[in-house]
This record gives sequence, C-alpha cells and structure tokens, in this order.
Amino acid sequence: MELAVVSGKGGTGKSSITAALAGMKHNLLLADCDVDAANLFLLFRPEHTLEQEFISGYKAIIDKERCTNCGICMDYCRFDAIHLIEGEVQISELSCDGCFLCSRVCPERAIHMEPENKSRLYAGNFRYGKMVYGRLFPGEENSGRLVDLVRQQAKETARENKLDLILLDGPPGIGCPVISTITGVDKVLIVTEPSMSGLHDLQRIHDLCEHFSLSQAVIINKYDLNPEMTSRIEQYCKEQGLKLQAKIPFDPLMVEAMVQGQCIVEYAPESPAALCIKNSLEELI
Repeated sequence: MELAVVSGKGGTGKSSITAALAGMKHNLLLADCDVDAANLFLLFRPEHTLEQEFISGYKAIIDKERCTNCGICMDYCRFDAIHLIEGEVQISELSCDGCFLCSRVCPERAIHMEPENKSRLYAGNFRYGKMVYGRLFPGEENSGRLVDLVRQQAKETARENKLDLILLDGPPGIGCPVISTITGVDKVLIVTEPSMSGLHDLQRIHDLCEHFSLSQAVIINKYDLNPEMTSRIEQYCKEQGLKLQAKIPFDPLMVEAMVQGQCIVEYAPESPAALCIKNSLEELI
C-alpha cells in the first residue's frame, strides 16, 4: 500500500506526523518526496546504499576564446538570458532555460550546454526499514521528475525487500511535485491546521485529490490553538464527505523530539500528541 501524507501549506506538522507513523509501523519503506526541502533524513539518518546523480536540466556556457560578441544568440533568446555587457556577450544562469537554441544558432560554435547534475537521489537503511529521498540542488529544476524517480526507486526497494507499506512524505502546496507524489497512491492523508490559510489550502489540496479520484482523510494538527477555526474545518469536512481521521493537540514535545533526533512516539510515547497519533492513525498502517 502507498500512503501519501500531504498538506496544502507548509508548517502544518506534516513531516512530524509522517515520522511518527514510521515510528509506529517499523519495517516499512519511507520516501521523502519533498525534494526541494527534504528533512526526514536529518531525523532518521539513513545509512546510504545508493547515491544516484540527477540531471535536472542544462545551462549554456560561452567559450570566450571563440565568441566574437556578434549578438546573434541575443536575438534568438526568448528568455532574455543573454546580454551585451561592456561589449561582451554574457549568459545569466538564473534566466537561462537550457533550451539549446543559442548553441545551435551560434555561427562560431562558441556556446555549449553543460548538464546541471548536482541534485541527488539517495536510498538506504534506517532504523525502521528502508528509506528513499531526493535532494534538489538550489537553483536546479524538474522537481516533479525527481519525485517520480524517488517513487520508482521506493517501489523497487519495497518489492525487493517484501515491504507492504510505502509511506510518502509529500511536499506542501498543490504544484508539480505534489501531483507526482499523489498520483496513483492508495490513500492520501491531508494534514491541516486551524487557521484561515490552513482551511483555504485544505480546500485546494482536497480539490486536487478529487481530480485524481483519490481516497482521502484529514488530520487537524494543533487543533486546540483555535477552536473556532477547528469547527469550521470540521464543518467543511462534513460538507465534503471527508473523513476526519484525527485531531491532534498542540504539544511542545513534538518540536523537542525533533531537536533530539527522534519522532514523538519514540521520544515521548505517553505525551498527549503521541497517544492521539497512536490511537487515531494506527488503522492506516
């Protein structure tokens, strides 16, 4: 089974809850699909057995020895990435889309394309089973593709080791990496918080999951910080036919556990948050 834990916004406690689920299950495949800001490896410190290069795109490089500063590449570039600065043609790495056109139109063959290959996919062992995650290097792109590779590796590793649960920690929002995370999973667990932005982004991620006809359940984390907004979220779930899986109380030990390199069910198994998670979420795994 593939269970994806997602949230419409950051800061809801999604990764903390995912870590707690991993601590409850044991012998599972944990995949961190938040490749732009992977963090579960910091908590679980896996022993790597695989490190794979990920080419996220290409960037144009000018050979100054061959370039005549004719400016033809500037005329063709539709991303406004090439400029004449102090009589010298220069390419902005941030603006370059890696489309190869400038390298093809240059009459002097002075432009070549280099792969952006600093991003990585990792796989290995951690204390509760196997772990797979990706780390997209700052400034590189194609996060959705890297998430897809993480999921492929997760399925292959789970099959080889006969693991019956793949737990996916998804990125926040509703963008491309989120779509890559939830497509084809068995169930989506949406984590929200009692705030206006929490309700708004719950609606967005719910609409996205509905588009893909996915089974969903909702967790309201830190529900007791704003009872009024919690009631509004409960009402929304009722109107939409969404199962409210759990209401987890605010617990400072959640953060303290992370600081100590543990999930809440390890660090404080009798704490209010840990007991709520174990009682409410055990059926999911």
